[in-house]
Amino acid sequence: MKTDTDVLIAGGGLNGPALALALAGAGLTVTVVDAQPARARADAAFDGRAYALAVASKRLLEAVGLWSGLADKVQPMTAVKASDGRAGEGPSPFFLDFQSAELEEGPVGYMLEDRHLYAAFLTAMQANPQITHIPATSVVAQEPQAAGIAVTLSDGQTLTARLLIGADGRRSGVAERAGITRSGWGYGQTALVAAIAHERPHGGVAQQFFMRSGPLAILPLTGNRSSIVWSESDEAAKTIAALDDAAFLEVLRPRFGDFLGAISLCGPRFMYPLNLTLANSYTAPRIALIGDAAHGVHPIAGQGLNLGLRDAAALAEVLAEAKRRGEDIGAADVLERYQQWRRFDSTTLALGMDSVNRLFSNDNPLLRAGRDLGMGVVQAIPALRRGFMRQAAGLSAGPFGKLPRLLAGRPL
Repeated sequence: MKTDTDVLIAGGGLNGPALALALAGAGLTVTVVDAQPARARADAAFDGRAYALAVASKRLLEAVGLWSGLADKVQPMTAVKASDGRAGEGPSPFFLDFQSAELEEGPVGYMLEDRHLYAAFLTAMQANPQITHIPATSVVAQEPQAAGIAVTLSDGQTLTARLLIGADGRRSGVAERAGITRSGWGYGQTALVAAIAHERPHGGVAQQFFMRSGPLAILPLTGNRSSIVWSESDEAAKTIAALDDAAFLEVLRPRFGDFLGAISLCGPRFMYPLNLTLANSYTAPRIALIGDAAHGVHPIAGQGLNLGLRDAAALAEVLAEAKRRGEDIGAADVLERYQQWRRFDSTTLALGMDSVNRLFSNDNPLLRAGRDLGMGVVQAIPALRRGFMRQAAGLSAGPFGKLPRLLAGRPL
């Protein structure tokens, strides 16, 4: 079957372009169909969206040639501190303190604004002759065939590929049309997201403060700014979101604390309902899922994008090796290698974050004593603490027994 492109990716957010650049580097032709107008997002002012990039994700960005252009826009995280407590009472004496000095790889992670990362991806895709980028268009139909897949776009054109990738989010149309079902549940929580300017420097330290209603993450951005991801019950979040900026800050201050001095908003506010959604299969005939299309997780550890980039790195490696062997990259046995590599690992991590959220998002005195004791034990044992740090940094191999090459900083 003669195809228009080797791989067609539905979804041009971040995971889709990362996979496209990796596959193009392996000699495959890629078409990225992006529902969003590209330049509008790349040229936008800061909208409060930012990501905590693990060390392994930084390596992937280096491997696909993006990191050098982003290095002056990232905020290295020198430490991550997590504590339990109640609003207005300060943190518990039991806490976790992960310092970058305990990792040979340098900072424990990096904060980067969405607009900068997307713009870098867009520029790299447009400069790569192996990649065709189709913005402001979506996939509306797909028909797997023996040797490929036919895909219909919202502008009426039909393209053929050897493989279709669903990188189109938690409500993936690709997955739904393929008959892939999902498992999951809502948390009864909504995340309030905003950027905060503060009087004192943050020193590159990320804070995770666990409260009864949900966690508050305070994540360092460049300058005297931090991104907050503040989880509240759905009802409370709706009430808080309706407040004007001054009243919003009044509610935030006792939760935020005064360790960074006076605070103010420096951008718009957003709210996102929180849920867990897991695809019951990552593959279907001529189809593979990555990122939120495969697993939408709680933002408690900032791992959403990192999990998606791990998918992209693993799938790119599987497909590159299949190409070198002369295999059909869309064949079921090739795609099963990807599923075996990623599904158990990502599902385990997603359920782990779910358990942490359930454990900490309550004020049960017995659970509170148990979790405080647990944090104290981890903090007191260096080997255990470093193990948690390496897992969060994406440096642990997982059940498959190896890190994808791109996450280890090696080319495909």
